[in-house]
Amino acid sequence: MYEPIRTKSVHSTMAGNTTDFPHRSREEELDIQLAGHLAALLGVTDELRASAPSEDLDVAAERLAAEVSRLRGGQAPARAGASGGQAKLAALHRRAHALAGRALVVAASRADTAAAILAAERMDAHAAAQAEPQELTGVG
Repeated sequence: MYEPIRTKSVHSTMAGNTTDFPHRSREEELDIQLAGHLAALLGVTDELRASAPSEDLDVAAERLAAEVSRLRGGQAPARAGASGGQAKLAALHRRAHALAGRALVVAASRADTAAAILAAERMDAHAAAQAEPQELTGVG
């Protein structure tokens, strides 16, 4: 009923030999992804530090920078400077909480305990910071 395929697939001949380019392992891909999430979290943390400086944020930024450097083989992450404007703190805390959650998922999947603990701590800190204004104003 159907005629058998007699030639190679167009897709396999176009790709050529797949050993022509380097491949990354799953662990290397997860390292790259985790470093990206933590670097983004570091950027938001630096924005928060510029808007509302605190010792907790200073310590968190240094720990995040060290973790990103470790994952990137010693390459220091880019750091955000002071934005000068007063950003909406609640929005920054929500964004930081979401980024920390993404980092936690990736850290857990690659069994990186240090990064998972750091991400979980940052999630807790940003969740608490989001809850503070609601407690003060009585809005639930």
